[in-house]
Amino acid sequence: MFLQILGFSVGLLYLWWEYQANSKVWIASVIMPAISMWIYFSKGLYADFAINIYYLVIAVYGFISWTRGAKISSNNKKKKLPITHASLRVWVLATSFSLILWYGIWLLLSRFTDSTVPVADAFTTALSIVGLWMMARKYAEQWLIWLVVDVVCAILYFYKEIPFYGVLYVLYSVIAIFGYRKWLKMMINQSQSYDSLTN
Repeated sequence: MFLQILGFSVGLLYLWWEYQANSKVWIASVIMPAISMWIYFSKGLYADFAINIYYLVIAVYGFISWTRGAKISSNNKKKKLPITHASLRVWVLATSFSLILWYGIWLLLSRFTDSTVPVADAFTTALSIVGLWMMARKYAEQWLIWLVVDVVCAILYFYKEIPFYGVLYVLYSVIAIFGYRKWLKMMINQSQSYDSLTN
């Protein structure tokens, strides 16, 4: 129970930093997997356990991606990685990769584990892999991916008797809606700031 409460608390910080597009979100992205791995393994959520290894790796990538920034050609200064829309090409790749991952993870869980929820576990794992990559690239639509993941996870965690995480993912679902709107506004503001710097 203590680990669930601790994970819940770090998760709230994660939410706030992600909502603000603050690079500190990647610090929480390192702490949360360490806590979650133990919880997920003990509850038989093996795909969720395994994805946390990926979370640790992508957290490092995301932190570097967000903090290294991009050069502004006019004055050679750096700015933060901008929030952008996911292109059609990104969506095609993300969708294809999600479906392949979902099927592959589902097969692994069905054949090699005692998971009682292989389809749902594989689904949230596959989408989470893609969603976290989209977040690392600062695509605004990453919030839409997380909204789907969060709703399914909330149901799954209550079903698997992990109530604190269930509540956390209900909050994630609500924040995902507001987070998407917030990032769209931030994207407009950053575009205006960039124009003022280059004019």
